[in-house]
Amino acid sequence: MSRLPSGQAILSRSRIIIVGAGFGGLAATQALKYADADVILIDRTNHHLFQPLLYQVATAALSSVDIATATRALLRRQANATVLMAEVVAIDPRGKRVTISSGQDIDYDFLIIATGAAYSYFGHEKWADFSYVLKTLDDATEIRSAILGAFERAEGSGDAEEIRSLLTFVVVGGGPTGVELAGNIAELARSSLTRDFRHINPASARIILCEGSSKVLGEFPDHLSAYAKSSLSSLGVEIRLGTRVTDIGPQGLRAGGQWIDTRSVFWAAGTAARPAAEWLKLEPAHGGAVSVDANCAVIGLRDVFAIGDVSSHTDASGRRLPGLAAVAKQQGVYIGKLLSAKLKGGATFPPFRYRDLGTLAVIGRYRAVARLPGLSLTGTAAWLIWSLVHLFLLVDFRSRLAVYVNWTWSWFTYGRGARLMLGMAAHDSSNPIDTGPPIEPASGGADRQ
Repeated sequence: MSRLPSGQAILSRSRIIIVGAGFGGLAATQALKYADADVILIDRTNHHLFQPLLYQVATAALSSVDIATATRALLRRQANATVLMAEVVAIDPRGKRVTISSGQDIDYDFLIIATGAAYSYFGHEKWADFSYVLKTLDDATEIRSAILGAFERAEGSGDAEEIRSLLTFVVVGGGPTGVELAGNIAELARSSLTRDFRHINPASARIILCEGSSKVLGEFPDHLSAYAKSSLSSLGVEIRLGTRVTDIGPQGLRAGGQWIDTRSVFWAAGTAARPAAEWLKLEPAHGGAVSVDANCAVIGLRDVFAIGDVSSHTDASGRRLPGLAAVAKQQGVYIGKLLSAKLKGGATFPPFRYRDLGTLAVIGRYRAVARLPGLSLTGTAAWLIWSLVHLFLLVDFRSRLAVYVNWTWSWFTYGRGARLMLGMAAHDSSNPIDTGPPIEPASGGADRQ
């Protein structure tokens, strides 16, 4: 009998460790529900995040709790699953052991790595100090505070040049995240905030989208990309194609040889896999990913699998599978079935085949594109499909209900219900408003205002 770091006893049967509670890791865990094995899911957070709607938290359309659910709550009825909130710092594939941040080791019989990807600055890591990325709930709330804070500081400034800088927002990267973020910042400024300020006009905000290639949504067909570009332009987004960023600093960035004064740069230009290849002491594949075979097994290692963005998986036609949630979920289900069969003595299992059900991207209210099998849609029809698909894919009923209610309210009122600025003090030194001397609290109540 062996023990977990917490001291909880584990029966002497096969142990499967899954690293990462994203789409792939959660799908694999749930697919192993009836397997004759102990499943340990390790993640550095205590929640499963529905990442496709993260930009709506960043632009105040949704609250953090609308798109995240406690992992333990999702798995409370799965008797063979244990959840550990920890960070993996090392893997010994030969000793079949994982080391977590506390320094403790956990042995495994099978290992599934589903740690996803992070943003890459293509060798310019110092740019991270002057820009925002969107991968976690913390990132989203930080971006929301930065966007709303820019309007708040501009309201109290009497300097026209400073106001222009504060109300200039630059998104770097014309993929789905960049397009969705730029479109929603534009709608926030031009619809939701227009009646709330007295000294500035939020609709005058500049939203600039810089993309290094010749089109936005590069993985979509040309006509859908053209529609997305036209829709962004109609929202007032300035689109700069063929424009590469060469410098980012505290006062702005240089793109296409031109300096842009801004306090708000949002980086959505490229990704790199989490350091699984480094853990496994393997030569990384494209984007730092781990190379896997047709069964999602890490090439060169025994009983180690990688799924989702952390893996480099080439299908039968030689095409590398895209970094989509749908790929990770299908791989997670596949690995669950494969290991369940292996535990029952199955010797072979058919290779993984990705079912491409299409790709969706939303630009704004009634504006979306949909690439479906044998069909392309734009506008309201695509927007409705996008809405229904995302509601359906949310992991629990509470999240579906909360998102539906918030979307319905926003649809009728053009409002944004999550406009709280978290982690940003009113007396921030960058805020030029002079509030006068501090006010002493009234006698008898320190919490009075």
